[in-house]
Amino acid sequence: MQLTSLDYIIIISFFIISLGIGIYAAKSAGKNSSEFFLSGRNMPWWLLGVSMVATTFAADTPGLVTELVRKNGVSGNWVWWAMLLTGMLTVFFYARLWRRSGISTDLEFYELRYSGKVAGFLRGFRAIYLGVIFNIITMAGVCLAGAKIANILLGISQTQMLLYSSIIVVIYSSLGGLKGVLLTDFIQFVIAMIGSVWATIYIVSLPEIGGISQLLSEPTVHSKLNILPDFSDKESLITLFIIPFAVQWWSTWYPGAEPGGGGYIAQRMLAAKDEKNATWATLFFNFAHYALRPWPWIIVGLASLVIFPDVSSINETFPGLTKEMQGDDVAYAAMMTYLPAGLLGIVLTSLIAAFMSTISTQLNWGSSYIVNDFYARFINTEASEKQKVIVGRIATLILMLCAALFSFYLQSAKDVFDLLLQIGAGTGLLFILRWFWNRINPYSEIAAMVISFLIAFFFFINNKMDAPLVSIPSYWQLILGVVITTIGWIITTLVTQPTDTKTLDNFNQIIFGNESKFKNVGAKIVAFFAGVIGVYSFLFATGNWIYGEVTNAVILSIVSLVCVFTIIKLWKLKYLD
Repeated sequence: MQLTSLDYIIIISFFIISLGIGIYAAKSAGKNSSEFFLSGRNMPWWLLGVSMVATTFAADTPGLVTELVRKNGVSGNWVWWAMLLTGMLTVFFYARLWRRSGISTDLEFYELRYSGKVAGFLRGFRAIYLGVIFNIITMAGVCLAGAKIANILLGISQTQMLLYSSIIVVIYSSLGGLKGVLLTDFIQFVIAMIGSVWATIYIVSLPEIGGISQLLSEPTVHSKLNILPDFSDKESLITLFIIPFAVQWWSTWYPGAEPGGGGYIAQRMLAAKDEKNATWATLFFNFAHYALRPWPWIIVGLASLVIFPDVSSINETFPGLTKEMQGDDVAYAAMMTYLPAGLLGIVLTSLIAAFMSTISTQLNWGSSYIVNDFYARFINTEASEKQKVIVGRIATLILMLCAALFSFYLQSAKDVFDLLLQIGAGTGLLFILRWFWNRINPYSEIAAMVISFLIAFFFFINNKMDAPLVSIPSYWQLILGVVITTIGWIITTLVTQPTDTKTLDNFNQIIFGNESKFKNVGAKIVAFFAGVIGVYSFLFATGNWIYGEVTNAVILSIVSLVCVFTIIKLWKLKYLD
């Protein structure tokens, strides 16, 4: 397809704005590592919250949602919707604790909570494990998705797309630090939301679709409209509902949905101007991520079933797709080819923005680990602030290069999603309890990390073999990972020595002061359930408004409002402090 001059003007303008922001933020970001990685710890909740949402709106996200809808219907999204429980746990129990800790990265937590050389080893090892290995896998999935979109909409190869986009994103990420990332995230989020909603409205009105009523009545679409899985279908019930709610949300570590908070979510909380802003930022993120954004992608996914009923129809329309780039996840980009000039430029810009937002955050977050938790902690303990910034910028470049290269070994967004879930299987409960259970020690974390990684590595290799050594469903692989890893780290915890009393007392004093660890726990539990029910009610109310189910939509909207008032009331009474 051919882009018009208007489309190119929109796209090039966005690139210029992004570079301009990077240059603008470069002066303050270059002052010291705190400015570069945490923007001076003075950020408001709304900017941090939007940045969290923008980061989780990666180039692979619309493709992932489209793939889930095409294969399992709307209810297929429960594999990630269930993670809302993890998010709300962070909002009401952990956001204030992270900001109160005063650390620079979530890995610095290890030497605040634990003692001895093993605590230092854990911090350094996790810096490489998460900041490099885990981070590269995440970014590689985003790079693959971006390449698929570029191949369909721009007709360029994966190599070309990664070369062009990497240059832009590395420049503004390495120049502007977190402040540059936050400012560009805000612009990218606005563009992304406008693009996705406008594109959805246009696609639904296409003659081939015939409007929302016609779309919903299509036989291939109607069978996939249920928000809840079919309870009579044992396979769907287990994989889409029972496992996510009974096991996945509390037991697995996944970027953006870490039990107890972590990664770039923790980085945003640590950059907040105070504890209240950290909490509100995380609350807004969970509302926008789970309730505000999904439906435009879902509707496009449903519409794609009318125009591209199967993968072969996509491949026939776009013969330039290589085998590695084929799949249901490219249906979203394929649908964008029906957009007119101007709107196509906005949507393509929004997808580029989604790609750049996620990659820039992952680069800044990953380089913060490399600098603060590895280089300055073990390689050059006397490093100046200028040296730290320089190393951070070099790390940014290397991480981008590695992610781009690894993206050639992946095939779909769902592959990356499943791999990351499996790697983090069984570690979640530890991250939830380590703030409160004094018995947990560095060996607990090392055991959890090593066991879960080995199990994930085994299943990843096993599943790629022509004749697998073990042939079991993916949900049993996840359950086995959770059970074995959890038992492993609990046993390790009980047979090893806890952290020394002095370190624990210092940690508890910094985090909890003279208050009980369980202060207002009842009110926080009420707020947790109000948050979960409120967001789900808003999500389902939106779906029912779209479906034309007015009665259900009104009831769910009222429930959502009641939950909002409950949280506000608890806040005013200071029960959530």
